[in-house]
Amino acid sequence: MKKKLLAILLSSAMVASLAACGSSSDSGADTAAPAADSAEATTEATTEAADSSAEASTEESAPASDYELTDLYITVDGTLTANVDSGQDKFIEQWEAAVSEKLGHPIKLHINQPEHSGYKDNVAQLLTTGEPGDGQYPDALIMSATMFKQYQNTGILWDMADAYANAEFQARVTLPLINENMKTASGELYGFAPTYGNGCVTYVKQSWLDAAGLKIEDIKTFDDYYNMLQAFTQGGQTGVIAAGFGKLDEAPYINYMPEFWQGAYPAIYQKDGQWVDGFQEQATIDALNRLAKGYADGVIDKDTEEASTKTAREKWFSNDQSTSEGVFTYWAGTWLRTLTDNLDKNEVDTDLGDDRLVQLPPIKEIKDTWGGYINREAPVWVITDDGDGDNAREQAIFDALLETMLDGDTVQTLWTYGAEDVHWSTKAESFTTNPDDPEKKKDYEYADGEFHLKQAPNDPNTVWKKNHLDPVLVIAPLTNGFVDNDPLIEEGNKFFTENCVDAPQSPSSESLTVIEADLVVDKTTLMNEVVAGKKTAEDAIAEYQAEWGDTIQQVLDELNAQ
Repeated sequence: MKKKLLAILLSSAMVASLAACGSSSDSGADTAAPAADSAEATTEATTEAADSSAEASTEESAPASDYELTDLYITVDGTLTANVDSGQDKFIEQWEAAVSEKLGHPIKLHINQPEHSGYKDNVAQLLTTGEPGDGQYPDALIMSATMFKQYQNTGILWDMADAYANAEFQARVTLPLINENMKTASGELYGFAPTYGNGCVTYVKQSWLDAAGLKIEDIKTFDDYYNMLQAFTQGGQTGVIAAGFGKLDEAPYINYMPEFWQGAYPAIYQKDGQWVDGFQEQATIDALNRLAKGYADGVIDKDTEEASTKTAREKWFSNDQSTSEGVFTYWAGTWLRTLTDNLDKNEVDTDLGDDRLVQLPPIKEIKDTWGGYINREAPVWVITDDGDGDNAREQAIFDALLETMLDGDTVQTLWTYGAEDVHWSTKAESFTTNPDDPEKKKDYEYADGEFHLKQAPNDPNTVWKKNHLDPVLVIAPLTNGFVDNDPLIEEGNKFFTENCVDAPQSPSSESLTVIEADLVVDKTTLMNEVVAGKKTAEDAIAEYQAEWGDTIQQVLDELNAQ
């Protein structure tokens, strides 16, 4: 049963992937593909979900037997920074030593880290074609909030509510609502978020503001913002670039172009206590018209439609600023440092140092609707359920992976900063980045016992930043006092927390799970056609309503009846 429903997910995902050569988003499709027979798929999914619930109930009541975990297979995306080129072997070695000591028996850690841009499709493939214990099938994996909601009702994920409630780290949790809010109405918990979500803010190059005679504090409304983009658009340069006009396959959908979307939310969300389809609302029509005008006027980079996040980033901080852009909305906090360092690496605005970038406070139209930049729902770790009626294996995975991930000390430090004496150290040390460049050369010196980050294993001219857990976002802080006091990261985190609001809750519906991949393809296609001037926003929404209206209403009825 699980495989059958997952096959539906995979089929939709692969249709989306094949249609999206040069996709504008990291993990979703963005061009046309035929929609599935929605009514038939919805009926089948409802039946499958009912079977899944029955299986889950049977398994929950089964006693746990003794189980000794010897190998742990995890699948991760690019949020694990210690990849194979950046000291992952040492991370694994130290994790195995620390966890084996804690649990009293050896455990081998196996990490599968697919390309970030194809992560969603790779996960669908693994979960559909693999089997627990085959060396490829993940015992645990990372999912975005959107992916999590798609898989939550398939029966493939283990209910960890009891394990979470009884975890040792509960005594140190400072943000309990992050995970409590992910529980189902009947109390199941199928995913675990070790951090809160974070979100995007709009970065502007200070040198471009100076050249245009503008000050960031004067950009208060959309008209101000648009006029700034127009001032930046000259001589081959462009106002703004993003990884797509809207990332419609992943909540919060509007975070890469928030000024253009303003109060629109082109997905199913709760409004005044009722689930509604934001894609059909007037706010979305208005947003599409703004995007179309920006594209026609040339203030939105033409590469935006097909750009991945990597492409957009690299064009923005390229050493060839003559074809670059002045504005880029991207992740807050650590990324203020990362973007600044990449501009430095490419010798862009070196005279401005750490003042190369300024963060734009939310414009009036965003504050009047959402209240600020959107803090996304947190990515989660999930544990796969082998369906054998015994929770012992799954509990052992939880104990080895998630319980230790927030131990406050050795293992949490590995997940936060990476491997000792590879990514960070407390030993006396001095090093220099960019030693051959007098303008960029920087000396670092640390006393014995002083915690510090080291040079990145894959780039000795860059200082390592973090591994998987952001120490500022984590729900149970470290207790060993290891803190990296980078003033730029602190500035970025402070700015975001002062200017953000929580994203709307993502819907969880059997019917929506089955149709969502096709729905994203069609919505993204319509959005791109409107922005390119191939049809009006009004015609696009009318076309969407004719194709999907009845099916969406069925999904809304299902959600509102829960």
